[in-house]
Amino acid sequence: MIKPNECECAYVAGLFDGEGSVYYRKLKQIKHQRPGKPVHNVTIIRMEIAMTDRDTIQWCYNLFKIGSFGERKVKKGYKRQWRWRIAHRDALRVAKMIYHYSKTKAERLLKVIHHYRQRGRA
Repeated sequence: MIKPNECECAYVAGLFDGEGSVYYRKLKQIKHQRPGKPVHNVTIIRMEIAMTDRDTIQWCYNLFKIGSFGERKVKKGYKRQWRWRIAHRDALRVAKMIYHYSKTKAERLLKVIHHYRQRGRA
């Protein structure tokens, strides 16, 4: 992954604040619905930006060189949308870079960062 400069991080933080989402959720997952099977605690961490301007989304993808970039499915009659999505440790890397510039999504980004710090992986 390439390390973006301060201005680029601030711009990406603004994109996440306005057009993006930060998904952090803890779930209990039961493997094989049989008696005696263990329940696992699972944490889902995902960040994404979606918008109709392909060049902006592709720039984000090229800037960090992680995650996935592609077209997002939309209902018939709507404009095409493009999405950059990152998950788990890739999301942590980006969250740590943009957290200080974020306003709207700062609390969720902090949850992602603290999740990995609690496990000694940050």
